[in-house]
Amino acid sequence: MAPGLPAIAVRAAASAQVFVEDPAHPVLSPDDAHHLGRVLRLRAGEEVIVSDGAGHWARTRWTGGGDRGAGLLAALGDGSGPGGDGSVQFEAAPSPELTVAFAPTKGERPEWVVQKLTELGIDRVVPLVSERSVVRWRGARGQGAVQRLRRVAREAAGQCRRVWLPEVTEVMRFDALGALAAPGDVVLAQLSGDRLRATQLVVAVGPEGGWSADELASGRPTVGFGLSVLRAETAAVTAAALMVSLRTGTVAQMAPTTPVGGLS
Repeated sequence: MAPGLPAIAVRAAASAQVFVEDPAHPVLSPDDAHHLGRVLRLRAGEEVIVSDGAGHWARTRWTGGGDRGAGLLAALGDGSGPGGDGSVQFEAAPSPELTVAFAPTKGERPEWVVQKLTELGIDRVVPLVSERSVVRWRGARGQGAVQRLRRVAREAAGQCRRVWLPEVTEVMRFDALGALAAPGDVVLAQLSGDRLRATQLVVAVGPEGGWSADELASGRPTVGFGLSVLRAETAAVTAAALMVSLRTGTVAQMAPTTPVGGLS
């Protein structure tokens, strides 16, 4: 049995998961209380996972009540499996840390990308500005957009029962990518790139127009995701699935061969 599987199985069986400051003494926000009681319509006794988003989590039972966030959860004391006695559990952060940087596109697609990256298990999400970016988040608009992405990540983390919240950084320029990891560990998604390696911890995905000539000449390695030209959001999700699968051993690393293609 894979390490951590019993814990995620217990969390998956719960009716919901929410994030609180202290799992030992959970206090729901009004929004979470409303969601559990009025949207999900939980019944008294249904199990709810509480987590601080930094690895600590506990099993509780919904006791009902209003929307004010007080007195709605009680510690579980009679369950089986991890945390069945109501004690706070701890799960170490996944290692190594994985990052996907992507150039936001128009509409609601950035929110969809962040949701899927969170579900897949990416640890850090970086909104990126490149030379050919159409969407350029600046000032108050940029801050609002990043806050919106953080809310999406939080909701998705609860839905998929993660107990470590992913970091959604401020908007970053292309030339700052080198600060995210050691040289060689930051790669660009690009048509005709090489196979992704488990040691490459940061994948950057460009806008729909692709990377500029100067960006491709920056010296960063390129990786490809097949023989199709992918939409930017598809490439970001594909990168995440491959990175996490290599980290968990779900897929095995192949010996380097010829380039395999990917995103233009």
